Amino acid sequence: MRPKLRLLADDLITRILDEAREILSTLGVEIHNDAVVTLLGDHGAQVDREAGRVRIPGTLVDRALESAPSGFRLYDALGQETHDLSGDRVYFTPGSAAINLLDPESGEMRRPTTADYIRFVKLVTALPHVASQSTAFIPADVPERISDSYRLYLSLRHGVKPVVTGAFTIEAFEVMKDLQVAVRGSGEALAEKPLTVFSCCPTAPLKWSDVTSQNLLDCAAYGIPVEYISMPLSGFMAPVTLVGTLVQHTAETLSGLVISQLAQPGAPALYGGSPAIFDVRYETTPMGAVETQMIDCAYAEIGKHLGLPTQAYIGLSDAKQLDAQAGIESAMGATLATLAGINNISGPGMLDFESCQSLEKLVVDNEICGMLLRLAEGIVPRDDFPARPLFEEMLREGHMLIAKHSRTHLRSEHYFPGATIDRAQRSRWQDEGARTLRQRAHGEVERLIAADTGPVLAAETLRALEDLMVAEARRHGLERLPAEEN
Repeated sequence: MRPKLRLLADDLITRILDEAREILSTLGVEIHNDAVVTLLGDHGAQVDREAGRVRIPGTLVDRALESAPSGFRLYDALGQETHDLSGDRVYFTPGSAAINLLDPESGEMRRPTTADYIRFVKLVTALPHVASQSTAFIPADVPERISDSYRLYLSLRHGVKPVVTGAFTIEAFEVMKDLQVAVRGSGEALAEKPLTVFSCCPTAPLKWSDVTSQNLLDCAAYGIPVEYISMPLSGFMAPVTLVGTLVQHTAETLSGLVISQLAQPGAPALYGGSPAIFDVRYETTPMGAVETQMIDCAYAEIGKHLGLPTQAYIGLSDAKQLDAQAGIESAMGATLATLAGINNISGPGMLDFESCQSLEKLVVDNEICGMLLRLAEGIVPRDDFPARPLFEEMLREGHMLIAKHSRTHLRSEHYFPGATIDRAQRSRWQDEGARTLRQRAHGEVERLIAADTGPVLAAETLRALEDLMVAEARRHGLERLPAEEN
């Protein structure tokens, strides 16, 4: 059986949903996009333009839940299926949109460059337990207005895995859509085999900005999956209690679901988020706090109760280095998320309150992901019954090292981590240089990046991507794209 985690009783889930629906129908949501307001009003929502709020009746929530798919599939740049985001299937994605990179040489955080981003893409391509890319950090050597499309461009040009991304401006979406169409060949092919997931974030409390609500409409129009990233902060921009925070998260997420499904019934989406508690002592939002992790797993239970695929920013750390705190918080969050069956777990590589990526941590987290994917398989019999013949053989031979049963099931039953994880005896560890975790992880980063064989897309597709990106860069005053190597 698959091990599972439950935090909410069924009657508590029902009460949270009832309270969220009441909030949507009475207090409503503040929406700053005229097209979205009109769409909701045309379908029966009560629009108060003077107050700038839209009250969403339960009938619209019910209609959205009826049309929303219970899962969807993602495909890589070559059109091969990589994800079945349904049920309790679990996939891992690096954390997104960091502004800093942890430099492995100095141990200091710094602003990343194009060359750093390409190294990241090549590394993710080589990590077997990280199923998708993300637009993980923001290169500082291009104008901010093109940073969204530029990160997606680099991900598609140098990688193959699907990409979790997003647009911080309405204008960026068009070129980001065109980049995907260039890879797939047509808009219809893109809708048939989605290549990305767009993060769409309401603002706490109960608000959708012009940009994020427009993203919902645009993604629905082109069949691009979205993940709703509600971010209530317990005790600051949400009730201090975990249940109160869950009520707010539910209301904000259901409002996004209604918008998507009214725009295009059946639009694929993940019931996701990035909530956190607010630590009043430091005025921070700790992603590694156990209460933050509990909120994530609990809202995933609500999403599953509604029959929707789920996502969470979890399995990351607030530490500033690749240290014990980073390991504790990342492993604990990722373990809870796996046991909760969260479909898309976003977090590997991330430090410092989602503001810093580390390639070395990403390699370590890949091993955590591998262990957890094994955990998710649970314990099942593998030619173990009847047991007597196995024990007769062991007594006769004195071991089971080369037994047929061992040779058949060793690789499927035991997870063998890579060189980052030390399982050697102390003497061997010393003979091999007594390297620290950070040194071993850095060695793996360099080895995997050096083994990259280059872009996988056809030359004409690569040219189309470059033409689109160069035109967008010039539109914002950048005559040529940055060099791709330091």
